[in-house]
Amino acid sequence: MTATHDLVVVGAGPAGAAAALAAAEAGLDVLVADEQRAPGGQIFRTTPPEFGARRKLPTGYPWAGELLDRARSHPGITWRHGTTVFGILPVRAEAADAPAGAGAGAGAGAGAGAGAAGSAPAAFDVLTSDAAEPAGAGRVRARRVLVAAGAYDMPVAIPGWTLPGVMMAGAVQGFLKSQRLRVADRIVLAGSHPLLLIVADQLLAAGARVEEVAIARGIPSPVELLRALPAVPGHVRLLAELAGCVLRLLKAGVRISTGTVPTEVLGDGRVTGVRLAPADRGWRQTGPARTVDADALVLGYGFHPSTELARQLGCALDWDSAQGGWIVRHDERLETTVPGVHVAGEPSGVAGAEQSRAEGELAGLRIAEALGRTVPERALARAQRRIRSAARFSTVVQRMFAPRREALLELATPATEICRCETVTRGTIDGFLAENPFAGTADAVKLACRSGMGPCQGRYCESAVAGLVAKARGTGVGQAGRFAAHIPVKPVPLQAYAALGDDPDPLVP
Repeated sequence: MTATHDLVVVGAGPAGAAAALAAAEAGLDVLVADEQRAPGGQIFRTTPPEFGARRKLPTGYPWAGELLDRARSHPGITWRHGTTVFGILPVRAEAADAPAGAGAGAGAGAGAGAGAAGSAPAAFDVLTSDAAEPAGAGRVRARRVLVAAGAYDMPVAIPGWTLPGVMMAGAVQGFLKSQRLRVADRIVLAGSHPLLLIVADQLLAAGARVEEVAIARGIPSPVELLRALPAVPGHVRLLAELAGCVLRLLKAGVRISTGTVPTEVLGDGRVTGVRLAPADRGWRQTGPARTVDADALVLGYGFHPSTELARQLGCALDWDSAQGGWIVRHDERLETTVPGVHVAGEPSGVAGAEQSRAEGELAGLRIAEALGRTVPERALARAQRRIRSAARFSTVVQRMFAPRREALLELATPATEICRCETVTRGTIDGFLAENPFAGTADAVKLACRSGMGPCQGRYCESAVAGLVAKARGTGVGQAGRFAAHIPVKPVPLQAYAALGDDPDPLVP
């Protein structure tokens, strides 16, 4: 019989690592599952030790090294790296003592939302896959689950964005950090998120020729700067790091254009240039576009929370554009509407590494408390203070750099592919909505047009589809809804299913 862990944490970024450490120090048996080779998530990713380089973490987060070292070495934490969690299933009370290696049988896709009405299920089965080690796939049982899965780059569909050479800022940064790989020689970066400037600086240091950094928003007004002052205390290092990036770019002669949006990617089989146009404060084009020769375009308009596992479990979500879109609803203990399932970090709202760390710490302590461990009040108070401090900064960033989704949606022409997986164009979706006036949800478009049915399960097209529905029906994106999430929430090998075995009825009805 495989032992049941007190807590399984999905994600080893700042939120997951902090939660695991707090829970383990309170006496819980914790397992952390993450797709990367080491703790830290995207923001604290470093080159593998085989490269022979010393670990280099962002200077704006002086606590990062200690957190990762303490979490990595804690005897109460089991690490499962290179592991994809592709589903989570509530377990019946009478099945909670069954071997955790038993499989899901024919009902693996059912049970979403079980446990939401009443007390927490007896346990959860966390379905895992290790592509490099198929024998390591299977089922991990947990008394509580924390979803700290981070976020992914916000997609923006423009003509030519499916050409090889168009990449998202997070992906480009991932190549640089993990493999020291420069994705191209001549690069244009376009977007609105501050990360874009950091990535441009990193590309410059890697030997790339940064042709231009096009920022959608204009220069902050005096009123905006005044309203941003609460973000300064406690965040001087982080702001200094960003300022250093800008100074190095300007010193190298890189053009930084504000009030500028990309309108088209040029090329035949690969990127050869980018069309950039002036835009007003609402990010709508106001003049003719100009061409900038480039081998690659890097887009960075922000992030979407990774909420797929929470959706699959039936957790309630709320629409908040400034916080990344669909975020997982939770209470002050960071528990979701499904009892026993907690959330921390970006799935609760994209707010950055510092707030993720603080939320993870609080979630770990609250989970330990719920499982009968004694948690010092001073530890809870410290975590809550950290959340408040981090929120002063993240709220300013969210307000100043919130994406203008309606304007970005207008960059797509009728021939632009909205759903890359199923090659569904904007014209197809607009045509369906025009011909079917009673279709008013993103899921209705998905069923009729297949947008969102590909391998990414809508990560790249959901927000655009919902935006088109909202535009056609005169509603908000929140009213247009979202795609459902099913097992597997990510593509996994068939061996992962074979490793589950054949448990006849493991689910809460």
